[in-house]
Amino acid sequence: MSKLSEVVQYFTSTKPNDVVIMGDDESVTWDGLHHRVSSLVNELMPYAGKVIGFYAENSPDWIAIDLACQQAGIILLPLPTFFSKQQLSHAIKSSGTQAIIVSESHELKLTKLLIDSECKVKRVSSTTTTLKILDTMFNKTVALPKGIQKISFTSGSTGQPKGVCLSLSSQIKTSEALVDALDLTDVTHLAVLPFSTLLENIAGLYAPLLTGGKIIALNQKSLGFNGSQGFDLNTYLGVVSHYQPSSLILLPELLTAMIGAVEQGWTAPKSLNFMAVGGSKVSQNLLSRAQVFGLPVYQGYGLSECTSVVSLNTPKDSNIQSTGRVLKHVDVVIEQGEVVVSSNAFLGYIDQPETWYQDKVYTGDFGELDEQGYLHITGRKKNVLVSSFGRNISPEWVEGELLSNGLLSQCIVLGDAKPFCIALVFPRSSKTQESEIENWIVQVNQMLPDYAQIKKWGKLPSAMSPEANLMTTNGKPVRQNIIKSYQDNIKQLYEGEYDTTVL
Repeated sequence: MSKLSEVVQYFTSTKPNDVVIMGDDESVTWDGLHHRVSSLVNELMPYAGKVIGFYAENSPDWIAIDLACQQAGIILLPLPTFFSKQQLSHAIKSSGTQAIIVSESHELKLTKLLIDSECKVKRVSSTTTTLKILDTMFNKTVALPKGIQKISFTSGSTGQPKGVCLSLSSQIKTSEALVDALDLTDVTHLAVLPFSTLLENIAGLYAPLLTGGKIIALNQKSLGFNGSQGFDLNTYLGVVSHYQPSSLILLPELLTAMIGAVEQGWTAPKSLNFMAVGGSKVSQNLLSRAQVFGLPVYQGYGLSECTSVVSLNTPKDSNIQSTGRVLKHVDVVIEQGEVVVSSNAFLGYIDQPETWYQDKVYTGDFGELDEQGYLHITGRKKNVLVSSFGRNISPEWVEGELLSNGLLSQCIVLGDAKPFCIALVFPRSSKTQESEIENWIVQVNQMLPDYAQIKKWGKLPSAMSPEANLMTTNGKPVRQNIIKSYQDNIKQLYEGEYDTTVL
């Protein structure tokens, strides 16, 4: 029996009628969750030892399926609903998925995708929830490491997403380390990110369950995320005000929008005492603005290969300039400037035995550990720009500052082998004047050393998107594709006499 199964049984016996999950159309008690998981285990047992995909939005059923797969010995592959058709197809095929649990709202899309991928589809049964099970009828044999319980596909900034193989014990260790670091009690967590995102799965689902807390599991539309139609901030703020959560996990883009709302008069609920932010470089200016308005925002750092969170600032232990102290379940050292993590590493990548059972994870991130034990991430190893004057520049650092006040929604900084840095930007509002962008860049430049300042910039004709392969699904720029797509724009910005005053 897994740790989480024991937790569910314990709280079922001690507070059976307390609500543990609040969904769009239902609330589920501990007793209700226990019975729902038990029914699902019986239904899913024929798939024990197999890779089963899961394609659905956040809901009480999502949580029940996750827990049932653990008990049934199923290797679960959460499939993000924001993945492109190509990414979904790659994840399903490369992992040798033998069946997929799917919600009714996504069944048609997934069935069509599987048929287009030359895969025979057989509907096996309806589950005891609103979800259905489809057999994919793949014959592909895929090599997987021993002990695997979950596959998490990362939407990396280059190439196809990688299938990260995780053990159940490593997931629980991270969750327990978070509970210990935050001293969590009486948690009411609003899941803003999809549970198919490992960070929300670990920190927004498992950690609250371990404390006997409550999870608010709403679909993305209810939260204000309307896919191609954009994001309705007022809907999202209404949800936060209505449910009065104590914790949230946010990406920098949403944090920026929330700070803007506070500046316009919205008041965050007093219940809110922990807002984790991560996923990409977070500007210190943005964190400082959050503090000014009393928002309890804390930056962290992690990656899928380390089973999510590695370090985290907390209300009792924080340094705004860092990504927090390293959590107790992992060890971090700096080797030649690179952050190296051990003690809770992933099992390896799908079908790549040469990556299996490694003791260390070389993160590809440059960083430092200060005397107080706080971890500082300074940039991606592969993204560092080296100017023609020999200066090393982290583009994420400069981009984070340019994005920090909410004027710009996207920004890419370039300048490798060039005498100065340039930026390609896209404003958040179509009403933004170029003079506003210019004034903001001038203001940011005053906070940067000469060699990292933006000397020229250009406005993008349209927003960069995952569909155009210019951004990852979690908002990170695919730099090589951007350089290729906008090579004429970049060339034009560097035309003429170079600015030789850059040192």
